[in-house]
Amino acid sequence: MLINERQQRILELLSENPALNVKSLANLLHVSEPTIRRDFTELADRHLLTKFYGGAKLVHGAADSEIPFMLRENERSQTKVEMGKKAAGHIADGMVIMLDGSTSAYYIVPYLQRFKDLIVVTSGAKTAVALAERNIRTYSTGGQMITHSFSLVGEEAESFIRKINANICFFSCRGLTLDGIMTDVSVAEVNLRRVMFSHSKKKVLLCDSSKFGKTYFYNQGRLDEVDELVSDKPFVLENKP
Repeated sequence: MLINERQQRILELLSENPALNVKSLANLLHVSEPTIRRDFTELADRHLLTKFYGGAKLVHGAADSEIPFMLRENERSQTKVEMGKKAAGHIADGMVIMLDGSTSAYYIVPYLQRFKDLIVVTSGAKTAVALAERNIRTYSTGGQMITHSFSLVGEEAESFIRKINANICFFSCRGLTLDGIMTDVSVAEVNLRRVMFSHSKKKVLLCDSSKFGKTYFYNQGRLDEVDELVSDKPFVLENKP
């Protein structure tokens, strides 16, 4: 496991269970305790963790912690490459496309160059740069940038989206419960996505299988409100009695 991947996993595990300590994380990740302590120090230097004797806690708490883009970008990156390729199969020449600020949406960008006359609207600052580098007509939502994630959110972003009529919206979430609830840690990003949904003819969720069965702080909506799910594995909806 690469350092970035391990540190990403540490943040996720602490988000799910704040009681985990150095020893338990070392056992879960199959590394030494000194390795975990070094990871804690690096993450604390980035203001993501606060260290204490034997453990650490997320700076903003488990419920609403933002995972940095640079860590999420490397999380299951090959899986996201394949998902980006699948997602591009829903695109045609001349479309107006919305991309949220997720790393999953970011991985669609390399597959857009083959299409003609696309217009892409995105709330991801890094995504906007990647689109511009490929000479794709791009609009940024503007708004307040979320620290670490490079996502643009807030009333200004939502106001801009309300002026747009898109053919398709690609977006993600942090977790998908087994009964089909999309969840996330960022209220602001969820609120912006909901505006995107209402101004797009088709909604495509990008959600790799590592997110299946996970629940986070804020509900984003139900899977049955989405037109397509793009993932690396089939999602089996659990029917509650």
